[in-house]
Amino acid sequence: MSTTTVPVRTSLAPMLSVRRGAQAVEFYVRAFGAAERFRIESPDGAVVARLSVDGAEFWVSDESPAHANYSPESLGGGTVRMILTVADPDASVARAVAAGAREIVAVKEDYGWRLGRVRDPFGHDWEIGHPLAS
Repeated sequence: MSTTTVPVRTSLAPMLSVRRGAQAVEFYVRAFGAAERFRIESPDGAVVARLSVDGAEFWVSDESPAHANYSPESLGGGTVRMILTVADPDASVARAVAAGAREIVAVKEDYGWRLGRVRDPFGHDWEIGHPLAS
């Protein structure tokens, strides 16, 4: 018996637990220009999706208490902060806010970065920015 090996590149991609997974996928597409790379929907409408923003991947999954997979809405706050590095943080933050995110910190220069922070409608914080030339 022979086995075909598929080349694998080591990577790390967070999985965000949310309520209303299908709505979350739609939000990330509008807010960050995410492309949907993979999606599974269960008969009850729960979603697991792999998204990509200019090649940076992350996953979105409806929460599942049976698997200890809770959303920030259930936990009363987020447990992870996403860092999205982009060329134009001002435009990216504005796009996210227009799509329904709430601005937490306005874009500014601080600690060697041009950076702002938004909270998405599902409770996850996103720092959006880029390092400044030193």
